Amino acid sequence: MDRPPWYKRELTGRRLVWNIFFYVGHVAIFAYGWHKQQSDPRLAALNGLKFSVWISRGAGLALGVDGLLLVLPVLRNLICVLRPKLAWLMPLDENIWFHRQSQSVFSHAFEEEFHGADVAWAVAYSLLFFTIVHTTAHYVNMFNVELTQVRKETAIMIMYSQPGAFTGHVMLVIMFLMYTTAHARIRKQCFEAFWYTHHLAFFFLLGLYTHAVGCFVRGALPDEPVQCLGYESWRWTIWGGILYFGERVWREIRARRSTKIVGVLMHPSGAMEIRFEKLSFKYKAGMWLFLNVPEVSTLQWHPFTISSAPDDPYVSVHIRQVGDFTKALGNRLGCTEGLAAETSLSASGKNEKGGYGSGDFVDVQEVLGARSRPLPTLRIDGPYGAPAEDVFKNEVCVLVGTGIGVTPFASILKNIWYMQQQGRLGVLRRVEFIVRSPILIPLFPHFLTPAESILKWCNRDTGSFEWFQTLLKRLEDAQTDPNFLRIHMYLTARISPDVMQNIAINDAGNEFDALTNLRSRTNFGRPEWDSIFSNLRHSIETGRYLPGRESSLSTTVGVYYCGPGGLAKTLKEKTKKASTETVKFTFVKEHF
Repeated sequence: MDRPPWYKRELTGRRLVWNIFFYVGHVAIFAYGWHKQQSDPRLAALNGLKFSVWISRGAGLALGVDGLLLVLPVLRNLICVLRPKLAWLMPLDENIWFHRQSQSVFSHAFEEEFHGADVAWAVAYSLLFFTIVHTTAHYVNMFNVELTQVRKETAIMIMYSQPGAFTGHVMLVIMFLMYTTAHARIRKQCFEAFWYTHHLAFFFLLGLYTHAVGCFVRGALPDEPVQCLGYESWRWTIWGGILYFGERVWREIRARRSTKIVGVLMHPSGAMEIRFEKLSFKYKAGMWLFLNVPEVSTLQWHPFTISSAPDDPYVSVHIRQVGDFTKALGNRLGCTEGLAAETSLSASGKNEKGGYGSGDFVDVQEVLGARSRPLPTLRIDGPYGAPAEDVFKNEVCVLVGTGIGVTPFASILKNIWYMQQQGRLGVLRRVEFIVRSPILIPLFPHFLTPAESILKWCNRDTGSFEWFQTLLKRLEDAQTDPNFLRIHMYLTARISPDVMQNIAINDAGNEFDALTNLRSRTNFGRPEWDSIFSNLRHSIETGRYLPGRESSLSTTVGVYYCGPGGLAKTLKEKTKKASTETVKFTFVKEHF
């Protein structure tokens, strides 16, 4: 699905409100900085430079504000605390977008790659714009100072000998490096370049806090001593840096707490599962973490969604070996291509006998035996993210995942099952799980939830089903309520006529689907969202979906989506269209 134009993304909903507040506020700050410089009689000499000095001062004050806002979106622990309380007011789920809007120095955001949505870009764009304005005006100032001799200095002397000019040029170089390496293509081709250059942010902030050293803005009334008359924005800008430094120290301390790997499993198609224990690690369903293995890379921390549930005796993450880091990690843990091939072949054999059994994965340590190396040290930073706790506040919950967005629902669905076992489902009565993705993450090991679950899996590649369908098979086999689980597979890839004919022959009269070995049949093409939501609403209104429900009562259907933004807009429109007075659909886009 095509990505909506930028103006439709930025000028709707909470983003529209925030953009008005953010940019109107910046215009007001710029105007205040201009006015304060222009109206100060002590700066009469500098005011002789007129517009260039007024513009540079206004932009400089706006940059001071952005310097504070810049680090706030990456205070992950603070966001975890504030999100439940202020998410209705501020787009805290979109910290990368916010960082981007006000940064401008830090280019494509600290965490676009990190599950997060878009939040921190607001500051980035603003910072870039005002940096260009501020720098250009200062170059004009330097030229005019030499031209008017308001001070007995040349432009070259000011440009390369003044402390403020030196720190300014250092920050410009850092900005150039960070912005260029943060481009989407460079991030995808060489993530390490993006990662390491973004650590230059420390030196950028250091330059920002010391930029006013040298007292370039100075003046006095007649017969009074000359004094520095800068805005001293560092006095409040530096608090953002202090908070960020404190959080980094805390995260480092927390990451170094004892963590023990208790299992490394190899699934078909090369996916590996790491299970570990960390007594100090407390998390909620749907959260994610940063993982570091010093033997692979001392400095690199990579984000992964937690696939276990809080009640599991271990914490687990599922990792596909697709990048340099994950491939190196797989080799270190013994999850090699050869072992992956053996695992896939073993799974295929089991499938011919009637479906995957408990051996759909192999314990790498057991297989390697004496050849296995001691497990490496593991460091974990987190958890972070937006826990979907409010799923229990809806009578019907619809979970929609696409791409890697399916991963967070592993933990959420497990948690729903555990909550049911403990009698803590709240008002939740049924769950629909609609998944559209070529990336399959194992969700269900040995359990299922008594809440009705409809799984619609929209997949582009049948080969990706290998290591996920086993778990779906277990869930399907374990259900006792025939209405509990309805799995709707959607295969969107183009299939050759020969393959289609083969599928039709093998599927005819067979209890299990020819492609997935599940009782639920595979659908070809994209799901019709209008039909899905309208049929769900009609079933609820007629009492067939929720037996015992009175028609006069209102039912809330919570729709939670995780995946690319294109489909989010469509789902939001479809849920709004499907809502009635008796059946209300709410839509939430989760950012993992």
